[in-house]
Amino acid sequence: MSRNTTNDVPPDILDNEEDDESVAVESGSDVEFDLEANPGSVQRGTEVIRHFWTTLPNAPGVYRMLDARGDVLYVGKAKSLKNRVGSYARGQAHSNRIARMIGETSSMEFVTTATETEALLLEANLIKQLKPRYNVLLRDDKSLPYILLTADHEAPQIVKHRGARKRKGDYYGPFASVWAVNRTINALQRAFLLRSCNDSYYENRTRPCLLYQIKRCSGPCTNEIPREDYAELVAEARAFLSGKSNAVKQRITEEMQQAAEELEFERAARCRDRLAALSAIQGVQGINTQSVEEADVFALDEQAGQFCVEVFFFRNWQNWGNRAYFPKADKSMSADEVLGAFIAQFYDDKPAPRLILLSHEIEDAELMAAALSTKTDTKVEIHAPQRGERRQLIEYVLRNAREALGRRLADTASQQKLLVSLGQAFGLSRIPRRVEVYDNSHIMGTNAVGAMVVAGANGFMKQHYRTFNMKSEELKPGDDYGMMREMLQRRFARLVKEEPRAADGDGAATGDDGFPAWPDLVLIDGGKGQLEAARQALAEVGVSEDDVALIGIAKGRDRDAGRETFFKPGQPPFKMPPRDPALYFVQRLRDEAHRFAIGAHRAKRKRELVKNPLDEIPGIGPTRKRALLHHFGTVKAIQRAALEDLMKAPGVNAATARAVYDFFHERG
Repeated sequence: MSRNTTNDVPPDILDNEEDDESVAVESGSDVEFDLEANPGSVQRGTEVIRHFWTTLPNAPGVYRMLDARGDVLYVGKAKSLKNRVGSYARGQAHSNRIARMIGETSSMEFVTTATETEALLLEANLIKQLKPRYNVLLRDDKSLPYILLTADHEAPQIVKHRGARKRKGDYYGPFASVWAVNRTINALQRAFLLRSCNDSYYENRTRPCLLYQIKRCSGPCTNEIPREDYAELVAEARAFLSGKSNAVKQRITEEMQQAAEELEFERAARCRDRLAALSAIQGVQGINTQSVEEADVFALDEQAGQFCVEVFFFRNWQNWGNRAYFPKADKSMSADEVLGAFIAQFYDDKPAPRLILLSHEIEDAELMAAALSTKTDTKVEIHAPQRGERRQLIEYVLRNAREALGRRLADTASQQKLLVSLGQAFGLSRIPRRVEVYDNSHIMGTNAVGAMVVAGANGFMKQHYRTFNMKSEELKPGDDYGMMREMLQRRFARLVKEEPRAADGDGAATGDDGFPAWPDLVLIDGGKGQLEAARQALAEVGVSEDDVALIGIAKGRDRDAGRETFFKPGQPPFKMPPRDPALYFVQRLRDEAHRFAIGAHRAKRKRELVKNPLDEIPGIGPTRKRALLHHFGTVKAIQRAALEDLMKAPGVNAATARAVYDFFHERG
């Protein structure tokens, strides 16, 4: 891959038109671009593109279109960069969306690649990183959960896994939700009695834990089961998860019958329970199909200019769940365009199955299949079936997509009504598009955490939630006002720096996913004191009360919901009518902030409780930490050990031993 970045645009190209404003409209907006009213910006953008086009090669690659601020407007791939970019320079036959994009283009960047397949993979990666305004954007792209059966320990562990596959072992999935993974792991524990504890917990056991007592673990940590027998359980679990479920169930059935014949009724009962657990895994899968062993099924539905992609995951002839995605795309784009762009981003950070079934034919399906095959080292096929059982499966998934999008549109409408009532209740000049709620949590000032939750027309926007670890050295333990001041200062100082407000002060700047970056309303969980602390914090970073509306929420007498008092700068305190929908909405917002803050505080407190002093020593990674614990048994024994004894530990050299010895003795 070679890189060819060009930013030198002659000034006459940028300045040869009148000083008109480029029309920056969010993808999917209802605002139309009037070409006759804005001929200058389109012509100027066309000349910028033509300037770059003259030096481009006839080679595959990826191009980026940038606006005057340097923000990426669009990322595209091409079999021939010269031909593809040249299509923008014709200056005619463009849709309103493309015309808007050309009109905002002030510069371009290019990356040439060896093949078109490489360009496709790079395009998907850049779109996910840069989130350009005019591309189809995959939102809510949390990594999907997997089941991991480890292979880096003498007693393999079965655990839930998310993220990069750095640990050695076998990965099974993806599953549509954490709930599906937890349910499956619980059933697998009952069926195969595999351990789920971490290695440190395992190494320090002297007697079996509760899971052994309730027959969800075979107790390898204290040798309750021979290593050979545990290895057989692991092999059976691996076979079951790999699709050989009937063979595994047959073996367990034969063992149960043999135990019954030998009058070993306890062993027979254990086998019976294992069979029941395996049946539970296979019996709650919902829709299953006999013609699809391993596939992901995608169906797209479009209503009212919004899109929904429903994905069903099938592995080993079992349905492992489904999930709905709502990509951000311009309403003028066709269904096949949106689906093709979605799939490229969907598999950017996860392996593809051997078969992908689609509700619509997509452009470059063969190229996409070749690119995914290259990533997974197995042949990947992409089909849009038109008949048979697979088409019936597509129709089923499409019906789910239609219903999911219908529910979302209904929820958005009701949420919009609540935002209207909220704006009226607080006397706002416009309907709030983004509402932020702040709270903090601590115990006597320890493990203090601030929390911000965000809501908009689509409900709670959890991808925008933030936590704040208090950093100020001047902050006194338990100072709620100081914590609120620090939280608001950090939040809005960064916002002012990274997302300057529009010149008219309407705060319409949008984030990567099209959601407003600036809040229209900030709710503070607290009374007059917290509100004043928040007001001072905003004033210090240059944000006035005209920019963001501030409201404090004081709990009622006996902390009863419905008796809240509201504080707004410059106005006397007021209450809302007891059964006002806006009051219920505020209570939901406050309760969500409270839940999120407490959860963050508990997580931080838990990390502190289980913190290992060895983690603080530079140069001590997981391998050396494990070696020291295996050799000495406990951290206290390591702390008491002489330098010579530390040097004798396997895998620990003299420098490491000295670092460990000095760490504990300097502290002591």
